[in-house]
Amino acid sequence: MTNMISLQFCKFSFLLHKRHFTTTLKIGQNVINVFDRKAKLIQKSRASNIENFVVYDYLKEEVGWRVADRILDINRKFKNVVDLGCGRGYISRHILADSVENLIMCDMSNSTLEQASLPETGVNVSKQVVNEEELPFEEDSLDLVVSSLTLHWVNDLPSTFKQVIRCLKKDGAFMGALFGGDTLYELRSSLQLADSERLGGLASHISPFTLINDIGGLLSQAGFTLLTMDTDELLIGYPSMFELIWDLKGMGENNCTWNRCKHLNREVLMAAAAIYNQLYGSEGRIPATFQIIYFLGWKPDPSQPKALERGSAKYSLKNIGNLTSGKKN
Repeated sequence: MTNMISLQFCKFSFLLHKRHFTTTLKIGQNVINVFDRKAKLIQKSRASNIENFVVYDYLKEEVGWRVADRILDINRKFKNVVDLGCGRGYISRHILADSVENLIMCDMSNSTLEQASLPETGVNVSKQVVNEEELPFEEDSLDLVVSSLTLHWVNDLPSTFKQVIRCLKKDGAFMGALFGGDTLYELRSSLQLADSERLGGLASHISPFTLINDIGGLLSQAGFTLLTMDTDELLIGYPSMFELIWDLKGMGENNCTWNRCKHLNREVLMAAAAIYNQLYGSEGRIPATFQIIYFLGWKPDPSQPKALERGSAKYSLKNIGNLTSGKKN
């Protein structure tokens, strides 16, 4: 049994290391949707009705705080700000009046929006039900758009990015975080191996995620400049695979791809839990990796710093050693 799992893992590890997932396919002018947005709305609404929903907010709370902290790093007070896909206020509750004057909190789920925590006193706040794929804001009306852990469910990211830059004023900023391609790779590989062993094939259990290069390319194509990109990995331990799956459901992060497997075979589930524990478990716990991609882009403006013209440099890189030693070129 151990040898069979090891051989199968080697086979699938090759596929998993090439995790270049795309959420939207374009053929001509037609967009092929990967995610069932109505199913996602139902999942988020159900998660908002859980009695102890706060228990499942630990991941989104942490990432939201980190995004909000990056707003403070910008030495500017933004007049009109939109929190796109605010959830239960994971970013908004940390926003300070010194940084933001007017805040519009948006989410596709009205029940989730009603639970969203507000920022500190002094920030003018309004709430609005908004589909991230169809932004209702006027052109050149916003100074900052922020988003945390919601854009990975958008089918047409290029369109959403273009809508954001249209809504921003010149020198306006777009800042956010979303799950990257390495997210839940342990769970993905375990389920794939279990499917192969028990059913002789593969099924879709976990949604696809994008890579940092994809996000940077899409932001650049949309027209954003002065891009800043970085990634972070949050490693969370769970007693078993079952607690991980239960928490994902509580977060409203169930798979909502159109080709998802709606009923998980019990034998596959038990086999996946055993494989997960054998391949990744240690000291009675199993790890789950959440890769977070952070990004910041600006709408172009003449006042922004620009690169020097080609050939205007005063020193050559081949003589960089002479600069530190005090020698002349």
